[in-house]
Amino acid sequence: MKIIVNGSSREIRSGTTLLDLLQSFRDQNSLVVGELNGQVPADENVALSEGDHIEIVTFVGGG
Repeated sequence: MKIIVNGSSREIRSGTTLLDLLQSFRDQNSLVVGELNGQVPADENVALSEGDHIEIVTFVGGG
């Protein structure tokens, strides 16, 4: 199944949730947020569908 992640096409398996996708972008100390089709869903366990557009943002702190 094809989705768009940060403007690039990506193949994922059917049944993949937003949480599954976000976990692949997280490292041990990063905070990652995903926007699905222009909305931040209340539940990251939402299943992704063919053609969904996801924007993933990683927060970085520093001083």
